Amino acid sequence: MRHYLLSIQQPGGGTPPAEVLEPIMRDLAVLNEELRAAGAWVFSGGLHDPGTATVVRVRDGEELVTDGPYTEGKEHVGGVTIIKAPDLDAALEWGRRLARATTLPVEVRPFAGVVEGDDDRR
Repeated sequence: MRHYLLSIQQPGGGTPPAEVLEPIMRDLAVLNEELRAAGAWVFSGGLHDPGTATVVRVRDGEELVTDGPYTEGKEHVGGVTIIKAPDLDAALEWGRRLARATTLPVEVRPFAGVVEGDDDRR
């Protein structure tokens, strides 16, 4: 099994109203339970607004800490789910299901190299 990052691409503009958010959160809870039951769930969580981010850079040997996201954009990573899947096709199916549950675009990306717990050590 390989590990994959499913990152939810959220538009700016704050939290949607309760009547929009509540059914999404219900669908997301169901999907997370299905991931657990399938043995595919590793970790998931939502993120605060990008304005809460702090960026750490090293320039010329000096650490520079700044407030805010490292890039400005109309979309940002709003949450992540890390899964185990036998291959990209299986990971993409979980990504499709996450996109349907959240109604947002989901990027599916494999981890580079071997992640602890991977059974496939190619």
